[in-house]
Amino acid sequence: MSGAAAAIEECRDGDGSPALADLVGRARPLVIRGLCRDWPMVAWARQSDDAFARELARLDNGSEVDALLLPPGEGGVVGYNAAFDGFNYEHHRVSIGQGLQRLAQYSRQPEAPGLAMQSALIADCLPGLLDDHAIPFLDRSIQPRIWIGNRVTTPVHFDEYHNVACVACGVRRFTLFAPEQARNLYVGPLDFAPTGAAIGIARLDRPDDPRFPRLKLALAEAQVAELHPGDAIYIPPMWWHHVESLQRINALVNYWWRPVIAAGHAPGTALGCLMHCILAFRSLPPAERAAWRELLDYYVFGDEDPAAHLPAGRRGILGPLTPGQLAEVRASIRRYL
Repeated sequence: MSGAAAAIEECRDGDGSPALADLVGRARPLVIRGLCRDWPMVAWARQSDDAFARELARLDNGSEVDALLLPPGEGGVVGYNAAFDGFNYEHHRVSIGQGLQRLAQYSRQPEAPGLAMQSALIADCLPGLLDDHAIPFLDRSIQPRIWIGNRVTTPVHFDEYHNVACVACGVRRFTLFAPEQARNLYVGPLDFAPTGAAIGIARLDRPDDPRFPRLKLALAEAQVAELHPGDAIYIPPMWWHHVESLQRINALVNYWWRPVIAAGHAPGTALGCLMHCILAFRSLPPAERAAWRELLDYYVFGDEDPAAHLPAGRRGILGPLTPGQLAEVRASIRRYL
């Protein structure tokens, strides 16, 4: 699959690397080779896996983080159980040091369980990393998260945020799909997902599975890159990404952020809006759905200003809102719900 896929566009840090505004404005993924090459974590990883684990454990403050434990038979792929009434892993809370010890044990087993410490805020568990592991073009208020594990695969999913992800140890293979490939990726339930974000249930390494005939259409449009210690990738919001960790110990640091154009009016997530739209529109007759599609295109997704013909003081939610007006709008939305 990865051999036939297109390569994600690349640049090299120090050779025309983009500024933050360029990344956000391009709306396409970009691999930045060597962006984090000077991080201490990368230096530890280049020494050995043992050196990386030893130095990282020294900085562990003992705070517990989320960890997923997958049985060996799952092949490290996070997902659902056979009955589709639960997930194929156990959820635990462990310290970084405990997780690293377990990874060392598993590295000596021919058929090891999958272990992934997930989305841990570095400020909470490894605060000693913050000063020496920054991205120059990102604001320090953007909190980094660390992901550590062995050979674990996170199936295709999307995030609502801009994302810069940096490989600190091991190797990660990213397979990306543009947002319009959603219909070909066979996404699981929006409200019943292993790690919060809905995931694809079609295995990318099984393109001939007869249950998922459109998967090949998505794979024909896939973009792939393998990242090594010091490399980074920018993933725009809403791009589907499938992430494979390929070594006995892998670590990644990522930075999520969401620039808010409307002076802070946007909620932290729009998934609630999507779910409400499904409830409100999905069961309507075709003509009514089409009418609502036109309204949404006009008021939400179109480039035309739908309030241009209104007096500035009577544009309501279509114009600038004071904090009091914003509170009234949100109260109205709650009443509608």
